Amino acid sequence: MPKLTCNIDRAGRWARGLSGVLFLLIAAIILMRWIDIGNAGLRWTVGIVAAAFGAFQIFEALVGWCITRAMGFKTPM
Repeated sequence: MPKLTCNIDRAGRWARGLSGVLFLLIAAIILMRWIDIGNAGLRWTVGIVAAAFGAFQIFEALVGWCITRAMGFKTPM
């Protein structure tokens, strides 16, 4: 696995960390049936995808690496 070089600053790390926590909270709300978005299969799919996005964003914040920037896109932060 290639080394993940730091490509975001402190503000970007905070933004990714906070959005990751937000995605995990949304996933918890969906998976605990506090929001009914349709049948059970759709709720589980959306909840698990939201949890995966949140966990990955928290990983990015902890490591200081952004996949979008690593692919060459410029982000405003």
